[in-house]
Amino acid sequence: MKFDGDIDAPFSHLLRLADDELLATLTVLPDEIRETLRAVPVILEEFPSPEALDDGIADDQLGVFEGGTTADSGIPQPPRIVLWLGNLWDMCEADEAAFREEVRVTLLHEFGHFLGWDEADLFDRGLE
Repeated sequence: MKFDGDIDAPFSHLLRLADDELLATLTVLPDEIRETLRAVPVILEEFPSPEALDDGIADDQLGVFEGGTTADSGIPQPPRIVLWLGNLWDMCEADEAAFREEVRVTLLHEFGHFLGWDEADLFDRGLE
């Protein structure tokens, strides 16, 4: 992988940027929302795995929420959020500020799904 102006960046660098942004995002959330979000593991991967692609994830998808929502705890799979940092980086054309912002928006978008929000709810909140 390349870095410094190219579309590709070392995954370790993307992990550091994303970790910083996730922490910054958590810090500004109200206490009760922050505590709820802490109950949902956030998995950071470079790109969707072959298994994820076989399960219907698009190869350029930015993130996904899986599992039961706060309103539907009957789903046996525990909730989790997966963010694909390579796809986020590619979409942001190697712009670190844009990458950080998109990590924040994608995290909150997927967390919104955990709260039971649909795409219209997310759009209304600027998390499309």
